[in-house]
Amino acid sequence: MCSQQPWYHGNITRSMAEGLLSNAAKDGSFLLRDSESIQGAYALCVLYQNCVYTYRILPNEERKLSVQASEGVPIRFFSVLSELVEAYHKENMGLVTRLQYAVQKEEEPEDEQEPCSLPPQLPPRNFPGNDKEESLKGGEMTHTSVSDLFLHRLQHVDMSSIPDDHQKSILEYFHYNIAVDAEQVQSGNPTLPNLKKLTFNLCKNLNSEINRALPSLEALQKVLEQPLSPGGRLRSFLSGDSNQSVAFKLEQLTKLLYSIEDKTKSAVFESVGYDGGHRNSLIPPVTFEVKSDTLGLSIKMYLKVDVESGKLFFKKSKDGPEDKYYVHNKILQLVKSQKIQTKLVISLETEKEKTLKKEFVFDDSKKREGFCQLLQQMKNKHSGKAEPDMISLFVGTWNMGNANPPQNITSWFQSKGQGRTRDDTANQIPHDIYVIGTQEDPLGEKEWMDIVKGALRHITNISFKLVASQTLWNIRIIVLAKPEHENRISHIFSDSVKTGIANALGNKGAVGVSFMFNGTPFGFVNSHLTSGSEKKLRRNQNYCSILRFLNLGDKKLNPFDINHRFTHLFWLGDLNYRIEKPSGEAENIVARIKQQQYTDLLRADQLNLEKQEGRVFLHFEEEEITFAPTYRFERDTREKYAYIKNKATGIKFNLPSWCDRVLRKSYPLVHVVCHSYGCTNDIMTSDHSPVFATFDVGVSSQFISKHDPTKDSQGVIKFMNCVAILTTKSKTKFFIEFHSSCLEKFVKSPEGDNQETPEDSIRVRFGSQVELIPIIADPEYLLDQHILISIKATDCDESYGEGCVALRAAESAYTEFHITLTHHGERTGTLSGGIQVHTSEGKQTEKLYDFVKVERDDSGASRGKGDHNRSAMSAVDFSNPSYMGVGYKSQVDKGWSYSMPDKKPNTYTHGGKDSGVGNVSPKKTYDHSIRSPTGKAGEPAKGEDEQPAEMFDNPLYGSRTRGSKDTDALPHKDHLSPPETMFTFPKPTEAGGGGGQLDPGDRGPPLPTPRNRSYTYSDTKPQPTPPSCGSGSSSTPPTPSAGLQPQSYTKKPVVPSRSEGGMAMMGIRPPLPIKIQGGQTHLKPRDYRDTSELPNKLRGPSRPSPPIPKEAHHEPPPAQKMGRPMK
Repeated sequence: MCSQQPWYHGNITRSMAEGLLSNAAKDGSFLLRDSESIQGAYALCVLYQNCVYTYRILPNEERKLSVQASEGVPIRFFSVLSELVEAYHKENMGLVTRLQYAVQKEEEPEDEQEPCSLPPQLPPRNFPGNDKEESLKGGEMTHTSVSDLFLHRLQHVDMSSIPDDHQKSILEYFHYNIAVDAEQVQSGNPTLPNLKKLTFNLCKNLNSEINRALPSLEALQKVLEQPLSPGGRLRSFLSGDSNQSVAFKLEQLTKLLYSIEDKTKSAVFESVGYDGGHRNSLIPPVTFEVKSDTLGLSIKMYLKVDVESGKLFFKKSKDGPEDKYYVHNKILQLVKSQKIQTKLVISLETEKEKTLKKEFVFDDSKKREGFCQLLQQMKNKHSGKAEPDMISLFVGTWNMGNANPPQNITSWFQSKGQGRTRDDTANQIPHDIYVIGTQEDPLGEKEWMDIVKGALRHITNISFKLVASQTLWNIRIIVLAKPEHENRISHIFSDSVKTGIANALGNKGAVGVSFMFNGTPFGFVNSHLTSGSEKKLRRNQNYCSILRFLNLGDKKLNPFDINHRFTHLFWLGDLNYRIEKPSGEAENIVARIKQQQYTDLLRADQLNLEKQEGRVFLHFEEEEITFAPTYRFERDTREKYAYIKNKATGIKFNLPSWCDRVLRKSYPLVHVVCHSYGCTNDIMTSDHSPVFATFDVGVSSQFISKHDPTKDSQGVIKFMNCVAILTTKSKTKFFIEFHSSCLEKFVKSPEGDNQETPEDSIRVRFGSQVELIPIIADPEYLLDQHILISIKATDCDESYGEGCVALRAAESAYTEFHITLTHHGERTGTLSGGIQVHTSEGKQTEKLYDFVKVERDDSGASRGKGDHNRSAMSAVDFSNPSYMGVGYKSQVDKGWSYSMPDKKPNTYTHGGKDSGVGNVSPKKTYDHSIRSPTGKAGEPAKGEDEQPAEMFDNPLYGSRTRGSKDTDALPHKDHLSPPETMFTFPKPTEAGGGGGQLDPGDRGPPLPTPRNRSYTYSDTKPQPTPPSCGSGSSSTPPTPSAGLQPQSYTKKPVVPSRSEGGMAMMGIRPPLPIKIQGGQTHLKPRDYRDTSELPNKLRGPSRPSPPIPKEAHHEPPPAQKMGRPMK
């Protein structure tokens, strides 16, 4: 067989094959591998003149093999691969050279069987039929080790209660017939006929009982089913086929019993009006004690949130009257302070339709987060939207250690314990979907399901519905959803991959589930990887195997693995990565853990190290770890780590480690916020602690256009000036495939032109512009979509790299993109180019997740000369504000960047996530600290001592930083900037060049646009009296002698505002609440909290104008209406 040939390498990756040939370094070196594009086909890889040439070997209908070689060469057919290789060894017959040197497969170290505790060895028993042992020895042949293994285990099994004929059959199978089955597997027959014969003999009486019981159960099911349901479904293929195996019949019998139980429950519950408590699922009112500053005095107040009635009460005492309240539609915005983790500003609409800002300080950041979650839940509940645009996820993983769980596991689902946890006030908020992964799970699927459902019902008073479950040996994943989402979930798939010994045993591996939630695909993977501190490379191999062979999601996306098939992919489980430190450091590690000094330990975490090197989980993100290592505890306590293990070979150390993890990977520019990531400390039956993580994620709905499709203008998506740099030794031609759910079918680009590059890489320029026609051009739909890209070779149709581009990035103007290409989890190159999106007329509705924003406390501070004030605050990652300085957070390579239209920073940035790391809200924030595909800096990168990159409001929705409904109704012309302010246009050296250039005819003149942004004083505008504000710095504040005379928005002269003229009036007016610059005296700031003014209104450098109407974005395309001015 070909598997025994030295030149056949099985399912190795293309990059691995190229590496082996490159190491051989001889012309004519070759190997064969499985094709990645066609199942059942092969790829012949040949090295010639330091280039790798790949030829497909395809089978025909008669399973004859032929090589796709040069045109004009007669095709020859071969029965087996060895004949093909021998023929091409003699002459090339269309290949670049004949096959000369076979590259042999690398020897992999054999996997050691994981130790299992066995009782003391017993003396051999005299089994009936032992007199036949001599006659059976000849049948052991080459499989002595397999027979010996099971016979050894058989010695430790008590068979005293087993009938003699059964003992004889079992012994005979392990002595002789198991070797016969193994030979048949080698010959291509994997059915194990002798095992089937054994089980049939052992279950002879059971088989007859099943056949007798099935008709009775089927009759009972018919009574319980709906009248129109097809009856006797199981009987048609069970009772009528006597050749079905006992295992199959038992499985169907079990399913039938479950079905009968469920239908009976449903009928009885419906008859008495009981639905498992779902109708009584109410969130009780919650009261928060806060402090409010009024006229410089701190006053205690109480905020009562009633989610069910949709009201927020303001009370002066806990038991005081509830006469002052705001209903949900009058609560406009929640703005969380990033600098002060307990401060929150609530934007309210008063009776006079004016905006009122109320600032409160909570006891701690967890209370503030719980308040925000309750308010978000209130907005979601009373929004009136038919479909949600954001859902909440619980993701949990637990290695149960082959022990039954305790009676109470509710703390796991309530995110209680160590790390970033939920506040008690949010305990009553149920998540929309619960994903629970377990390893070393000793329970049956139904038993574990009942425990989980019971715990969730106890917490939420909701009977959750099972979406899907998948089990591989003791690895299991179950997905539960609220009953109201049952009809929103579709296209459910599940699969498993074995990565145990020889990738054949399921003691290690992964299980996965995928589904569509309305229009958003989700994927979840629960894995248990190889254990042992020294098995890091084997764990990496496990990850790659799971990534390649776990078959989930849309099967039409063949070029893409699970890395790119889902808008949101969550990977959880016992990943088994350990702390990379000497065993002698054990006591020191435990001491650091007790002091909660995790940073140094996390720097030595194998998973973090491997991620930083790009070997595993490329572009996956993990929230900051602020909880103790979850392995290896002494059971029934969380106070002591059992890091010493006595073995026959000596002492083995299992250093405390973060084995149990939750990671995620989402498409660019989608909404993802993590609210908790930690572990429990009261579930102690296992040597692992359960880990939890909760997320809010954006989802899209099945779109139905409100416009007449016949009159709706056609949209177009344009890709231009694309350049790919691929890591490969191949010199073949390449093309791009574009895939998306917004396209009727995938689209291929013309072939690109290869260009000379350094060794081991190739540069491909795709000069032709590619136009994609979306099925729906409405911006409400189209801007939520993503384009999946695959760079393919023309000779073998295999993918050399995949990536993803968000259409949201090009919503306002032509945008350059730069993405990292990956293939089977490896970085294989980059792709850069430009994208332009044309949509039909229409406006977008504001997303519910835009309700919570984060305030950049320093964005309005003076810069330039006073820039030292800005750097006084060290650069802190606020993705876990509750535990700053405790944990460790590595930098995340997102794998994409966009040079979107230049925008000036606003004081507020959206998102519950308080940093620029990770995915951002599609409506409100963009990462601006990126570089264009040509390598030109879009904006200088921030240094270590500076704040994270600024995030910007999306002008499409306006801003609540000033104004109210009155401003939304202003005429379009009134939204133009005051005449005293102008934009600072980008310099020629800063504009994206190369692939990102537009034709001169496609770009408009550089005019200021009516967008809601902060304006900048510039020296480019001729002014008669004021001096220059600096050497082109867009953030340098005006000097007191500038004498600015701004006008109001109705173009009538007014007294200079504090933000623009206040610096010259410091002697007669109260000072502004801005950062103190050098030489200034720190005075008490003016109180502004109970007015409609906001801090950023008082800051000159970042004064925003009123928001523009939402329709303004989609007006016809005259130059003065397009995004920012472009070079």
